[in-house]
Amino acid sequence: MCRTRFTIIYLIFTFSLSLTDYAYPYQVSFQDPATPVMEGIIILHHDLLYVLTVIGVTVGWVLLKTTHLFNYKKNLVSATFTHGTTVEVVWTITPSIILMVIAVPSFALLYSMDEVIDPSVTLKVIGHQWYWAYEYSDYVVKNGNTIVFDSYMISEDDLEPGQLRLLEVDNRVVLPCSTHLRILVTGADVLHSWAIPSLGIKMDACPGRLNQVSAFISRESTFYGQCSEICGVNHGFMPIVVESVSIEKYINWIVSQLDSDCWLISKISAIQSLANKQY
Repeated sequence: MCRTRFTIIYLIFTFSLSLTDYAYPYQVSFQDPATPVMEGIIILHHDLLYVLTVIGVTVGWVLLKTTHLFNYKKNLVSATFTHGTTVEVVWTITPSIILMVIAVPSFALLYSMDEVIDPSVTLKVIGHQWYWAYEYSDYVVKNGNTIVFDSYMISEDDLEPGQLRLLEVDNRVVLPCSTHLRILVTGADVLHSWAIPSLGIKMDACPGRLNQVSAFISRESTFYGQCSEICGVNHGFMPIVVESVSIEKYINWIVSQLDSDCWLISKISAIQSLANKQY
């Protein structure tokens, strides 16, 4: 009986983790990308790794060759020259060319990260000591309120089977996939940083300043992140959980968050148009 119970818990835990994106123990490589930006970051990293490998091997070979050829036992009398114009030109021009070649895809990726396409959903993120607050300002009821909630880390004692220690929160951020998103990030007290590796997002939350980042989540999953700016004693205990769902599930979630009798007609049409605006 005990073994059967353990098997059931293990299967639930394995299935729940198969739908999530988080860092595995001893993981070295990137997490699986979920946005075009993160895919570009990984591709650029892998391409640069080839260049760095060639440079490292070449420089290492030159150093070892130089050490071998100019060993003090082979060259009892030191050379008297002080300049090597040809060598200096080569080691100045070659790195410049390499940097210019690398700059082309780097700038293309940077500009794509800053590009803002007409967003269908806007999420406002506010960093506090030591939790996150979220606001969906696209949807307003008659009294002027919007969807606002706080997100706290679930303590280890309250975790359920399948939930991740130090990464699970009581209120997840729900966002639609295959939809252009705009995320506004700010801080209420000190510097924070809203970072989710799988989405390729790391945006500083500065008090008194509103930073903006765009995202286009390409698949449904649950993505985990953490505050990446030291913000105090509980800096390591304010995780981020983003749940990416289909547009239909997202609309149902919005409906569940608001009283349908209080909706503005314009906001109802805005949500309906969101389904038609899906890319």
